[in-house]
This record gives sequence, structure tokens and C-alpha cells, in this order.
Amino acid sequence: MNKETYKKLTEKASPNSPILKDMCFAFLIGGLICAIGQVFMNIYMSLGLEKDISSTLVSITLILLSIILTGLDLFDSIAKVAGAGTLVPITGFANSVAAPAIEFKSDERDIIGLSRKAP
Repeated sequence: MNKETYKKLTEKASPNSPILKDMCFAFLIGGLICAIGQVFMNIYMSLGLEKDISSTLVSITLILLSIILTGLDLFDSIAKVAGAGTLVPITGFANSVAAPAIEFKSDERDIIGLSRKAP
């Protein structure tokens, strides 16, 4: 295979992505994540919690929601549409930590520290 044939194959296999559309989805879904965080912030502060504690609880809540979406195999579908809109905030970090753990657990291997019932 020569360089020209290889170049044509790679261009065909990886077409250009619609950058404007991708940026809009990243902006909208990333903004939605921030808006959800703000809603939780307002809820926690309306319960009489201090701003620092409310901020921490918002982070924990977003991490928990990300892990739940990862466990339900929905996070990757959202990330395919939103791109960096989901991967840049704390939700992307939670997904990057939870996904390998869920995948490892599904391998049915023994995990040190967890006991299994004998058959």
C-alpha cells in the first residue's frame, strides 16, 4: 500500500466532524449540567446550609448522578452527543473513575476485600 492509498483510506475512515454542531451540543449540554448544579445549589441553600457546604454537596450530587448514569450505560450516549460538554466538568471525572470499576466488576473476577458466598 502506498502513501496516497493510505491517505485516502484514512480520510474515508475518519470523516470531518461538524464542528459548529459539536460546539453547540457541547455548550448546551455543558450548560444544562451547570444549570442542574445551580438548581441543587439553590435547594441546598434553601435548606439553610452554608454556601461552602452547599457547594460541596453539589459536587457530590453531580458525581453521584454521573456514576448512576455510567452504571445505567447512559453516560457514554450523552457524551457522544455532547462531547466536551460532559467530559470537562466534574461529571467527566466521575465517569472516568466509575467506568473502569464497573467494567472490572462485570468481568466476574475476584476483587480483593470483597467476599463471595460459597456455592
